[in-house]
This record gives sequence, structure tokens and C-alpha cells, in this order.
Amino acid sequence: MKHIAIVLTLLLLVFNAIAQDNWTSEEIINTESVSSPTFSPSGKMILWSKKEGVKKEDKFVSKLFLTRLDVQKEGKPLTVQLTQGETSERNAIFSKDGREIYFLSSRDKGKKLWKLSIYGGEPEEIYEFKNGISSVKWLDSTTVAFLSNEGKSLYDLNNEEVKDDTEIIEDSLHWNPTRVYAFDLKTKEIKRLSVENQEVEEYDISENGQYLITKRMTSLHHHTDGKLNPICTFYDLKNGTRSTVLNEINEPGNLTFAPDNSGFYFTAKTSSVPQWDGAGKNELYFYNLIKKGVVKVSLNSDWGMNNSIEFANDLVLADLANGAYQKTGLYRKTASGWDKIEVDFGMSDKHVNARAMSKDGKKLLFEYSTASQLPEFYVADIPEATSNKLTVINVTEWISLNDKLKKKTIAKTKVIYWKGADDVEINGILYYPKNYEAGKKYPLILSIHGGPTGVDQDQWSERWSTYPQIYTDKGAFVLKPNYQGSGSHGQEFAEAIKLGNYYTKNQIDLYNSIQYLDEKGLIDMDKLGVMGWSNGAILATWMTLKYPDMFKVAAPGAGDVNWTSDYGTCSFGVTFDQYYLGGAPWDDVNGKNYNETYITYSPLFDIEKIKTPTIIFHGSEDRSVPRDQGWEYFRGLQQVGKAPVKFLWFPGQPHGLQKITHQLRKMKEEIDWIDTYLFNTPNTDNEAFKKESPLDYALQKAKLSKQKGVYGIIKNNALIPEFAAVKKDSIQLSVFELTNAQFAAYDKKYEFEAVKSNYPATNLTVSQINGYVTWLNKTTGETYRLPNEKEAEALHKKAIKNADKENTLNAWAGYEITLEDAQKLMTKLTEESLDLTKEVGSFNPIKIGKAAVYDLCGNVAEYFKDGNDLKIYGYDAHTFVDALNVKSNDSKKIGVRLMKE
Repeated sequence: MKHIAIVLTLLLLVFNAIAQDNWTSEEIINTESVSSPTFSPSGKMILWSKKEGVKKEDKFVSKLFLTRLDVQKEGKPLTVQLTQGETSERNAIFSKDGREIYFLSSRDKGKKLWKLSIYGGEPEEIYEFKNGISSVKWLDSTTVAFLSNEGKSLYDLNNEEVKDDTEIIEDSLHWNPTRVYAFDLKTKEIKRLSVENQEVEEYDISENGQYLITKRMTSLHHHTDGKLNPICTFYDLKNGTRSTVLNEINEPGNLTFAPDNSGFYFTAKTSSVPQWDGAGKNELYFYNLIKKGVVKVSLNSDWGMNNSIEFANDLVLADLANGAYQKTGLYRKTASGWDKIEVDFGMSDKHVNARAMSKDGKKLLFEYSTASQLPEFYVADIPEATSNKLTVINVTEWISLNDKLKKKTIAKTKVIYWKGADDVEINGILYYPKNYEAGKKYPLILSIHGGPTGVDQDQWSERWSTYPQIYTDKGAFVLKPNYQGSGSHGQEFAEAIKLGNYYTKNQIDLYNSIQYLDEKGLIDMDKLGVMGWSNGAILATWMTLKYPDMFKVAAPGAGDVNWTSDYGTCSFGVTFDQYYLGGAPWDDVNGKNYNETYITYSPLFDIEKIKTPTIIFHGSEDRSVPRDQGWEYFRGLQQVGKAPVKFLWFPGQPHGLQKITHQLRKMKEEIDWIDTYLFNTPNTDNEAFKKESPLDYALQKAKLSKQKGVYGIIKNNALIPEFAAVKKDSIQLSVFELTNAQFAAYDKKYEFEAVKSNYPATNLTVSQINGYVTWLNKTTGETYRLPNEKEAEALHKKAIKNADKENTLNAWAGYEITLEDAQKLMTKLTEESLDLTKEVGSFNPIKIGKAAVYDLCGNVAEYFKDGNDLKIYGYDAHTFVDALNVKSNDSKKIGVRLMKE
């Protein structure tokens, strides 16, 4: 037992070595992930990016990393960070020979193309594009294609000369469209590739550089007004011809040429209401250049696919729609079509997310995670398939992220199923409370995804908008339901809420999820909460409206409450509202000269029914759910007065919060609100009281035990030091050094000035210290001792960081002293015979774990035990704390700080 206690002591005193097990908001938003991974042409390197927070700029930036699969370090492929600093890099691509990386960056106003050698060095500026640049792709080995525009017309320049802040929202007569251009890296010449006057939204270049396919928007706000289908144009750059293709296809996207130049792939959505960009099933198609026709790629997937696709040689890698799980589809293109190959990853394919394939189709990157397991990142070899099945080989973890977070306790999760509206099977991800006990009932929080065609899957997805780990830490179930209308469940499921069925089926789906968990005996029906962002907020509000006595708390973010005002102000209000609500607000329906659905399904017109304490969030620049929806929501609840309401507005933020401070503030406010109304643990802090203020320290000190003005506690009729635990059920440290009065309780002959009862007892002999510890152990029946060498080393390191804030020569000097200054000052103190030692606790405490201890750095140094010898750590009031030589110590006054087992 003693050995275990010593080990525990050492671990606790190596500060920050053991992180708090509960999750924090900072850990959630800073969770590391791999973005945009791509193989080098040789397949031996991986170029990828990772999000990093920059506090000074209050934003996240994307930094580039390179992993060398052919170089090992500590058992993993070597990874180096390529870019540093406060800028953000994007659109990174390997050169054709794989020796260089070209990328775009936010540095220098973001209009430049940069180059970086894979062997290191500073990024090199290639060219500055005065009209901006985006979507860089290779045309040939020395030429890149990109998107940009022609620059400002005279009309634009004349408008700029008008010195006011007028903003032209739309002018269909003056449109400066984005086009495709080519830039020669050698000659620095720019050439226009596409010529039409509409905005190019996406494009692709064939591998041989001969063909170009573009998708053009036919109105300035196509996704808003839904008037005309995009136009796709096919260019033969070699022969100088162009033609319009895919006229019969609704909203084609993800245009990608086949590696063999035989045609191009694209996705399109099958919907029963295509005119309003309705929800549906994503499917994959191929346009054959020889036959000049479109063929649907048979994916053998009833629910279609999501938007992620990779191509290599004759292989197609698709992310298939699979409900609450992942599903990877691998297909080989043959003369007769596409043959599906079943892939064995050596682990559950329901949790595998394929991310990239090498150009030769021989290597694969994939990610493995569950809702209760942080992502792991693997590279594997793809062998030749001798049948319609293959098993990837040489599976290797190529990068390990979030290693500290993986040590935390993570909530158990489970995919559950229940019956929703129309007896349709609904699923969701259920997160269990930490330390769950069967038979016990717990609070429940519904965390509802947006979209509505979003989806929650059994994969890691903690972020600022939804973070179950924090609530399961607090002892609650969290359910992420995939209500009808969600994506990745097929066309029928996605379209179930179209044309006037919005809300009604979702309401039943969500209500039934609660009833299901109640029937299982899992949840406390008196402790229900609901939260969500975007469509999740819309449904959260609806549930508090329809079930005003059910929920104890609601936390909707960026949600609509008034569809009549959403229609014209939302960036896609025309298409979204007409698809889900069945027409425009002015449509004459049921004998009325307006569409009553817009009022029936607007919570604003029934908001007097809501009694749930509600906290509302909105970004001021949100156009997906217009910002004034938040105002209407707040004002309605505030005027009705049946529910506490709080409204937070994030200036300059779009639909998704981007600033670090805003994400953290949203989480803090939301957690505090839910703590107050669901967990009944409101924040009782005095709003006028500042932590670590002089008043705070004075109040902390006032709580310490005193006996008739003398520090210490009485135990078995003896005055002994007061101790504080570093952690619950752990080692304890004495709050102060042993005082004169406390030592005199043991040694009745010990003499000191009466006014110095609370001063540290200094320069005691080994015999005196050993005698005191023996007496203390016998008197209390407990175990006390001096710190050992390793513990003293940890305490000494902690002390040095506080040198200028405690009773040291550094603090007395009043400025940042040098070694030479210190020597002169110590000479002066000796000449003046000035004793700077003060009563214990004269300076503010510092934290050792959860313990607040005083005078660790200054006032007097302290003894520790090294075998049978006494040595010192810390410093006295007359000593210079030399950060450049922390082992040097000229302290003359040494006290005693004890530890309690």
C-alpha cells in the first residue's frame, strides 16, 4: 500500500501529467482531424491539412502536413508540418513529378499561388492574380487551370468612386462571371479557357489535358431562386470545340473525368420535385465521350450514395448511403459496366470512411471511428481482385491524432431503432451517461441534427454545435435522432416530409424516441432537454411548442420561427420553403388568398404556448436562417413571458460560427443554461466577484483555520499544520510551512518572538525535524513526512514560475533583475542587516492540483529528504531566483513543508 501511495504521489506532483477526465469545451473544438488527404503521384507520400486555432486572430486556420510512407519514425511513417504561422492554406496539390507542392494561402490577401519543395524550405511565391484565384488543377505538367474573373468593368469602377456605403444586392444587367483560366508556370502567361457569361460553379480537366467540363449557374442566385437548371459545357481544348451536355439531368455535380479520359463521372439527385431542388437519392452517372451519352453507374445500393467519390485507373470508390453507419463501395469499370467488389478492411466496415486512393489504385487511405471512439487513420494496399471480393493488406496507422483525448473516459454509444410516423423505422445514436448503472433512470437530451437532410452516424462527431461527451459527463443520456427527412436513408425517407409534411412526421419521430427510451426504463421523464442547430433548432422549437410541459430546457441555435419572413430573406428560401411547405406564401390555397401552411407551421403564431426555458443563438450575418428569425423568436417569448429566455447574437458570424471565442461562448452559455434548468445546478457565482482578485485571495485566506490568531488546527489537543488535498483521496500538502507556534506545540523549550507566531520555523536541525514528524504521527495517528527528491523537484519547478509574485529578491527589486544586479542587492541586504521574511501567507497562493498552497517559491526555502540527508528547494526572501540556473540556490533561511499520506 505504501508503494502505491508513493507512486500516486509522484504522479500527482508532476503537474498536468494527469488531465482532468471530464471533457472541456476547449478540447471539443480543438479536436484534431485529417482534412483533404491526397496521395503523391508515386503513392509514397500523403499531403493533408489539419485545423489549428490561432488565439490572437480568434480563428481556425488550416496548416499543411506531409507524411512519408517510405520513412519510419518511432514505428509510424514520418510526418512533418510544412506550413506554420497564422495564415491558412488550401487547395494544395502535388506537382506532376511529386517533387513540389502548389497551394493557395490567406497570406498576402490570398491572391497568390505558392510553391513548396517536399524537401523543405520556405514557400516560394509563384504569381499574384489581381482578380483572385481558386480551384487550382493541373492542365499539363507546366500549366495549371483555375477559377477567376475578368476584373472590374468601368461600370464597377465608376460605382466605387461614389463615396457612400451603398451595397448592390443584385443587378442582373451587370454580372462579372467566374470563368476557367490557364496559367503557364514557365512563361507566366494567362489564357481564358471558358467563354460563356455565366458563373462557373465547378469544373474538371481530363488527365491528358484535352477536355474541360464546366457547370455554369444561369442566375446570380440560382440556389435561391431555383429558376433555371445549371448548364454543363464540354470543351475539346485540342480541337477548339464546345458543346452543351447533360440538359436532361437535374442539378449535376461532382464533375470528374475518368482517369483513362474516356468520359466523366458526375452525381445527380433523384427527386420527385426537381424544380425546387427537392431532397432525394444521390446517384452516380458516367458520360461516355465516344457514345455521347449518359449511363447510370449501378452501385447496388438501394439508398444511393453520399457525395464523396474517388477514382484511380479503372476503380471507383464511393461513399454509399447506409443510414446510421458507413459503407464503402468499390467498383471496377469494365467494357460492359461496373462490377462491384466487396472489400474486407480487417475491421467493421460499418465504421470505415474511405478517404483517398493513390493514382495507380494500389493504396487506400481510410478512417475508422465510432461515436464512442476517436478517429484512427490507416493506409493499406489494395491487391488485385481475383473475384468480386478482396481484402486490403499491409494495414498501417499512418498518423495518430488526439492521443491525450484517447486517454479520457468516453461515453458508451449504441445505435437504437424505434417506430416513428407511419410506422417507419427510425434510428439514432444513443450516448450513455458516464458510470451508467442498469436500472437507474437518467436525464435525456435530444440533440437534433440540421439539414433536414443531414444525418448522424455511428462515428466521432463532437463539435461546438453538438457535444454529447460533456452532457454524459454530467450524467445524462444524449440521443441524436435521424428523423424522417434525414439523408443517407434513401429517397423515400428523405422525401417523407415534403410538400406540407414538414414538422408533422418529425414531431412523431422525436416524440416516439422519448417514449421508447421511457419504456426501456432508461430515462427520467421529468428531466428532458432538447437542443439543435439550424433545422435541429427548428425542430427543437416545434417540440417545445407541441409539448409545452415535456421539456425542462431548450437550446435552439440558428432556427426559423416564421416562414412568411424566411421565404424572401433566406439564401435558399424559395427552393427550400416551396419544397417543404408546398408552394409560395402568396399561393391561393383552400379558398384563401394566401398559403396557410406558412402560418400553421410558423411557431411565432403559436408562441404563447411555449413554457420551456429557452436560450437562443444566432449569427448576425446568417443567410441560411436569416438573423432576424432570432429576434422574432426572442421577442415573442419575451413578450409572452411564460418562459425564461436569453438571446445571444454573434456579430459578423454566418450560419456556422467560425470564431474560436464565439464557439466557446456558445458552448459555455448553453452548458450553463442546461445546468440551471435540467440539472438544477445553476451557477451561483457572484457576478461582481472576480476570480484571483485581491478580494478572492483575501476570502480564501480567511477560510484557513486559526486558533486565537495562530494558524493551524487542533487535533488531540495539539496545534498542527493545516493540509490540503492535491486531488480527491490523494496526497496532501501543508498549506503553509511549519510555523513557530506549530513547532512549539511539540518543543516546549523552542523560543521565538511572540509577534512571530505565524512566521515559518527556520533552520531546524535534522534531529528537530525528525522528532517533530515522529511526534506528529504519534499524536494524530496519521502519516506525515518531508517531500522526497522527485517530489521536491516537481515543487521546485512549479515555484520558479511564480518567482516574481512571491517573497523573493526578484519581487523586492521592482524590476527584472540580472545576475549582476542580484549580487549587488544581496550585498546591500547583508550590509543593512534587513530581514525580509514575512508571516506565512503574506502573498497569494498557487495551485498544486486542487490544493492552494502558500509561499512555495519565496519567503523561506524548504527541506526535502534525500536518504538520511536534508536538502533544499525553493527560495527565501533574500535570494535571486535565476531562471537560467535553477539549481543554484543561496538561500539561508530554510523551513519545513510536510506531506500527508
